[in-house]
Amino acid sequence: MLHFADSLTFSGRKVVAAWAALPFPALSGSSLPDILSAHQDVPWKLLSSWKEQKVSCCFAQSVVLRGICQEKFTRSPLHSCESPEQVLQQYLHTQFPGAFSTSHVLQQPCHTQPPFPRFFSPLLTRRGFLPDKAQGFSSAGVESIPVLAALQSSPVLHWLLSGLCRELRAPNVRRWSSFFTAGVEQDDFQEALEEIKTLAQCYETGFGADGSEDEADSD
Repeated sequence: MLHFADSLTFSGRKVVAAWAALPFPALSGSSLPDILSAHQDVPWKLLSSWKEQKVSCCFAQSVVLRGICQEKFTRSPLHSCESPEQVLQQYLHTQFPGAFSTSHVLQQPCHTQPPFPRFFSPLLTRRGFLPDKAQGFSSAGVESIPVLAALQSSPVLHWLLSGLCRELRAPNVRRWSSFFTAGVEQDDFQEALEEIKTLAQCYETGFGADGSEDEADSD
């Protein structure tokens, strides 16, 4: 994973953010071009404990979509592509123009038999798709789901790393004698904080991921 992340980072950047749509929202029986054309914004969520962020640009990313079959085609902006990988690549180019993107489309879905958690909506079909017409389905019957996942180097990491730096600076660690019992020195701790702040600055773009970067670096 470390080497994979390194392949997506440059210009002093060292970390990437993980995103996922689990399951990927798609109507049963729809083609991949039609499914992607229905999403003006990528429907994935940031896998982080911080507040939700919307990303409108990125520097580099690797995206995998699995579990979408090519059952039928209708007219769409992505219909001229010759392969599922080209469809996804063109979609990513539209969403993130100028970014370095790699894409992979796998036909095999993510299997969700026990002990996979039973947290699915009862409206999903057994294959994890949204039905064409509203009808009831038992969530216990979801056996597999389509998934869209990505590792992404993007400006949102400026906000995440700046937030981490603020959280670590908030407590007065000098009052916690046990904090440094593992051998960490106060100077080393402060140096690590400065490295995080410097790393966060590598993800600045001038306009930010959500317009809050200036506030994040105000300290």
